[in-house]
Amino acid sequence: MAGTSHSQPQNDRTPLDHSAGTTRTVAADVKRASEDLLVINTVLEQELPEELQVGDVAQAIEHTGHLEKKLAESAESLAQVHEALEQEIEKRKKVTAQRDASQALVEKLSTNDPSATSGN
Repeated sequence: MAGTSHSQPQNDRTPLDHSAGTTRTVAADVKRASEDLLVINTVLEQELPEELQVGDVAQAIEHTGHLEKKLAESAESLAQVHEALEQEIEKRKKVTAQRDASQALVEKLSTNDPSATSGN
């Protein structure tokens, strides 16, 4: 979904807009960290001879592999949260517009304006 929150001035942003922006930023950061860790892990596995991949070194290599997978999963979860926030923002904008239109109609009717019921 397109990020409509970026077109709004900073002071018009709702807490949900702010949260959506934050999740987008954090998800991108986590994804980059995951990709960087994948590169590091790959280099360690390929560049270190098998005979050096023992003990603490082997554990470090294994640990970076687990961390990379965990970061990739976290990035995906954050992307899903961001999408849910964007959908909620759009839903709330529509509901707010409908509420405002209804409120305007109620105010128009309460002033006994004859044009309110004629559709003008």
